[in-house]
Amino acid sequence: MAKIFIYPATSLILSDLVTRFGHKPLGSAIAIRERVQTPGLESSPLQITPEEPKKGLRWAAVEVPSGVRGRMALYGPMVEECDAAIIINNADLAFGCMGCARTNELLKFLLRQKKIPRLELEYPRNEVEGVQFVASIKKFLTEPGVIK
Repeated sequence: MAKIFIYPATSLILSDLVTRFGHKPLGSAIAIRERVQTPGLESSPLQITPEEPKKGLRWAAVEVPSGVRGRMALYGPMVEECDAAIIINNADLAFGCMGCARTNELLKFLLRQKKIPRLELEYPRNEVEGVQFVASIKKFLTEPGVIK
């Protein structure tokens, strides 16, 4: 079972597809769940500690807005631990909105720099493209030798 970073990281559809084909999806749902269920968070509406933006400095410079650093405190560790990635470009908001353009650019950059198997697809715009979309993801996740 490989750890697959999904982008958009909020996409439940991608998360479900990765799980169905026997791998572990790495996305924001798990990271956020850990923070929500952890007792003692000081900023309950934000679900982060004051240390989170500092942790994000590993992936984003101090000049970058703190929101980017805070998001990278969630996503950075997942990018480092992933064995492969699926990136969907130009996704519809309902597919998994990420909310922060700068964080999105940084995430895609980091995933493209990492030497891992990576599948990049355009978001499907009709039924035929949708079938090809799912078939491409299935092939990527099940083809022997692609993901170790």
